[in-house]
Amino acid sequence: MRVHVVSDVHGASDALARAGDGADALICLGDLILFLDYADHSRGIFPDLFGTENASRMVGLRTALRWDEARALDRELWSGLGTDRRTAIESAVRRQYAELFAAFPTPTYATYGNVDIPALWPEYARPGTTVLDGTTTEIGGLVFGFVGGGLRTPYRTPYEIDDETYAAKVEALGEVDVLCSHIPPAVPELCYDTVARRLERGSEALLDAIRRVRPKYALFGHVHQPLVPRMRLGPTECVNVGHFNSTRTPWAMRW
Repeated sequence: MRVHVVSDVHGASDALARAGDGADALICLGDLILFLDYADHSRGIFPDLFGTENASRMVGLRTALRWDEARALDRELWSGLGTDRRTAIESAVRRQYAELFAAFPTPTYATYGNVDIPALWPEYARPGTTVLDGTTTEIGGLVFGFVGGGLRTPYRTPYEIDDETYAAKVEALGEVDVLCSHIPPAVPELCYDTVARRLERGSEALLDAIRRVRPKYALFGHVHQPLVPRMRLGPTECVNVGHFNSTRTPWAMRW
């Protein structure tokens, strides 16, 4: 059995269409949408609306953790656009989702990232794409558990939830062979982004489940340039499957 796993697709529908080549199934760990590309400020919904120069300003403020100034810039830009924020963003997200979901091979098993909008997924998920969040499925004789979304941060991305709600989804999985999530367990080496030079939020609930359930694998993404992309916690191999938007290459799991 061979399964390919991707995360942090961020608009790369062309590469996504090839991600399942040679595999029996594809797993996607979320972040389909590209809102603002920190490497190329000309790409994403934000620069499409406000231009590359303003995108660079926003990236600079966020990277410097100047949250109040970033929010002030955000308010200023939206007030001058003359378009309702929700309508403009949803329209752009829908265009991206139409391309991305059409690119998924069959079968695909997917969960949400922190930048995704779960309410829209049922409109675009076609037969052959199974969406899971806080639930399990069997693939090739192994039980895979999926936990979507991220935890609360100053970024206020669309699918951030409180720690208790997230922990309840992890607990609901029970015994699994493979634990799949968008964000990593709360291990500093797995959460630190070497380019952004900051710790992303990891989940204590995931870490507890790894120690308690002892799955074969814990697979995740979210941290684009991790200090440590892979480490073992007891019998569990913890793997950041990579920033697919950059690598264009899925992580392969064989058994």
